[in-house]
Amino acid sequence: MYMFKNIKNDLPASIVVFFVALPLCLGIALASGAPPFAGMIAGIIGGVVVGFLSGSQIGVSGPAAGLAAIVMTAITALGSYENFLLAVVLGGVIQVLFGVLRLGVIGYYFPSSVIKGMLVGIGIIIIIKQIPHFFGYDADPEGDFSFFQIDGSNTFSEIGTALGNISLGATLIAVFSLALMVFWSSVLAKKAKIFTLIQGPFVAVVIGILYYIVTKDTSLGISSDHLVKVPIPENFDSFIGQFRFPEFSAISNIDVIVTGFTIALVASLETLLCVEATDKIDPLKRVTPTNRELFAQGAGNILSGLVGGLPITQVIVRSSANIQSGGKTKLSAIIHGFLLLISVVLIPNILNKIPFAVLASILLIVGYKLANPATFKKMFNLGWKQYVPFLVTVILVQYSLLIGIGVGLVAGIVITLIKSYQNSHFLHKEGEDVDDGKIKMTLAEEVTFFNKGAILKELDKLPRDSFLELDVRKTRYLDNDIIEILDDFAFKAKERNIDIKLVSERGVVKNPPSYIEFFKLRPKIA
Repeated sequence: MYMFKNIKNDLPASIVVFFVALPLCLGIALASGAPPFAGMIAGIIGGVVVGFLSGSQIGVSGPAAGLAAIVMTAITALGSYENFLLAVVLGGVIQVLFGVLRLGVIGYYFPSSVIKGMLVGIGIIIIIKQIPHFFGYDADPEGDFSFFQIDGSNTFSEIGTALGNISLGATLIAVFSLALMVFWSSVLAKKAKIFTLIQGPFVAVVIGILYYIVTKDTSLGISSDHLVKVPIPENFDSFIGQFRFPEFSAISNIDVIVTGFTIALVASLETLLCVEATDKIDPLKRVTPTNRELFAQGAGNILSGLVGGLPITQVIVRSSANIQSGGKTKLSAIIHGFLLLISVVLIPNILNKIPFAVLASILLIVGYKLANPATFKKMFNLGWKQYVPFLVTVILVQYSLLIGIGVGLVAGIVITLIKSYQNSHFLHKEGEDVDDGKIKMTLAEEVTFFNKGAILKELDKLPRDSFLELDVRKTRYLDNDIIEILDDFAFKAKERNIDIKLVSERGVVKNPPSYIEFFKLRPKIA
């Protein structure tokens, strides 16, 4: 089957995603005031069900930290956890309707600078939030990504407290794990194929478990409070007893309906933002069908609410870990969901020996790759019109994901309006001859990120073995987002055997290898 074509990449990646997702599922449940098992349910359904239904090849879904505050407030306000589960089901139904009504197009209207700012901002959050766990101090549960934490501290005061309560054993295994994974990927992986099949994070986790067992009850030991805590059922009946079911008699409660709509709106927005971000960092430059994604997320939330789970969204932390670990297809997300299920049923005692310090070292690498300093330099070199929305988003995401995205979007819109006050037309298509496959597209004087969706649609409609003449002689302002779209399309055009002739005032270029490099030489456009 096609799905198993890349299993040699997807299986190792799924193991890494599993180790990243496991503590997040449990921690987000604690941060939400919900039972820990509810987080595991959401992770399993997000991996298996949403992974199967989704059109995203590299996105991974599960419980989201961004919904933790909403969930905690809703459980209290609605009177019972069962009433809250009904709101989750309603939210899923509304998301399915969003998909049917084709509202996924909203995701195309976020500028590239804001999406990149979100990725970098989340990378910084991951790094900062893992510092206490890295040093063996974790009074705040894993998965609480809020600036103001549920333990009463904030992001920065927690770091100060952690540095005053360093655990030597946890720090030693964290430093060793971090060094091992860096050496594994930069040196060993280039020496032999076995080191690419077996991932460094998996080895680090195994060594972490052995370290805990060997040093237990010694001065270099790790406290049981600094270990993963998977619920351990005594028997089959107690395992089944962990499932909770919605109270359907509360359907007439207006607060339940409002909460359901809120969950649907926030979860859909976070999913669409994550889809846009993961598509940006996908090495194969695939485009996720956003309407299908909303349908898949809605189906997942319906099922999660029916059996006692938390709300589900596509999550950038797990998705980026999947990409950076070499995941190629949705099989990686699906396998990670099954691994979560197997872990809960068969090996919870083993998982409960994994130190948080080891998992923190894995997430530090994920965070660094998202917040690579080279990204700041690259965005700065693109000019202030790209750098200002990017930087605003990076800074404000530290306080709130949605506030950071919202203010960054406003900054991008204001800057774009300043530049786009003249011609609002963006694309003129002419001379399409079905018989000879020749198509001519002429870009207008100003083309901005508002036009991403329409241009993507036109380029995706081009048939195989065709010929595209792209005329930019009249274009005076071409947004960086559009240049990136053209650059990504050049990659796809080779696979679809589409010849491209780029016509500019400097002459004609056939199949340019890099539109980004080409437009750098045109200062009045770029």
